[in-house]
Amino acid sequence: MKYRWIVITALLATAASAGAQTVYESKGKSGPVFSDKPSSGASAVELSPANVVSVPAAVPPAPAPSAAARPHYSTLHVVMPEAQGTVHTNTGAFDVEARVQPPLRPADRVRVQLDGRVVPTVFRSTKLHLSEADWQATATGHDGEHVLQMAVVDAQGVVLVESAPVRFFVKRSVAGGRRR
Repeated sequence: MKYRWIVITALLATAASAGAQTVYESKGKSGPVFSDKPSSGASAVELSPANVVSVPAAVPPAPAPSAAARPHYSTLHVVMPEAQGTVHTNTGAFDVEARVQPPLRPADRVRVQLDGRVVPTVFRSTKLHLSEADWQATATGHDGEHVLQMAVVDAQGVVLVESAPVRFFVKRSVAGGRRR
């Protein structure tokens, strides 16, 4: 009996693929014989409609977000030094801090301009320390008014967001109260 259903299933598959042909059953020496061709004494087998499942077309995976699709920085504000504030330093070294939204991504860097000149050091954080060497390479003059501006740049150095320029004052002194 089990063999009969296997044969019927195979014939059904053949019939379904051939456009629903008729299947015939006749008696053989060792049981029923099924065929797609009628023979003497064969009777047509009543087949229920074939179960057909339509498979939806494969959807290609979504492309990886490109550099243009990455979220853009919305703001960058210098918070230290304060606008119109005074920085006291003997060497020209001082701390700088900014706030960026959204937070700085690991691949991006912070570039600083002092008095319109780019500081040679590129930073990995919005909290940074300008060294004496940075000061000497970029600052114009010593005491007095200076302008600081920051930018977030990508790996190629393209500016992604830039702060407004911040004007501040530097008060430098040396031991004994003498100024340079």
